[in-house]
Amino acid sequence: MIVVGIFLLLGVIFTLEINVYEVQSTKDQILTLEEAKNLQDVDAILVLGCQVRSDGTPSAMLEDRLKVGISLYQNGISPNLLVSGDHGRKNYNEVQVMKDYAIKAGILSDSIYMDHAGFSTYESIYRAKDLFLAEKVVIVTQSYHLYRALHIANALGIEAYGVSADLRSYAGQFKREIREVLARDKDFVLSLLKVKPTYLGDEIPLFTSGDATND
Repeated sequence: MIVVGIFLLLGVIFTLEINVYEVQSTKDQILTLEEAKNLQDVDAILVLGCQVRSDGTPSAMLEDRLKVGISLYQNGISPNLLVSGDHGRKNYNEVQVMKDYAIKAGILSDSIYMDHAGFSTYESIYRAKDLFLAEKVVIVTQSYHLYRALHIANALGIEAYGVSADLRSYAGQFKREIREVLARDKDFVLSLLKVKPTYLGDEIPLFTSGDATND
């Protein structure tokens, strides 16, 4: 029992150490909108997907990510908006909802690239580099999630910065924070091993046309 307890304790310590490392090593990469305006040659604003409601509208968290991503685009941070999310089923399409929202905000369709197989944070960032050939990005998601996303980008060799999409309080945030502790550990290992995502495919370089990613 003592040996088991020691291993459990070491596991807890290891888990917490990874979390501290990811937060401390990436916190300086999180910028305000005003700070992001000083960036140059940003290949894309990468908006990470989130839940879409059954009526086809973005959840509160996703809507706020889109609002911040659109604001960054409108302020000239990058001419390309890359929306990445889950389109693994015919009747569930995060990225089309994201693109439609951005078009309604005035962004031209060919400036919006859709990654239909961004099934996880790790896969979204891996595919941003591997398929869309992004070398420098601004990632948009909520603060608690940014640390992990930025760590993944760093590990995969992408120059990345983050802008928080915390525009309000979100129900169930405590549970998300707990899950994030384990998710950081999981993606730490995936990033270390450079595990390939579920799907790869033909390259769709940014600065061509986002309409090439339309269904």
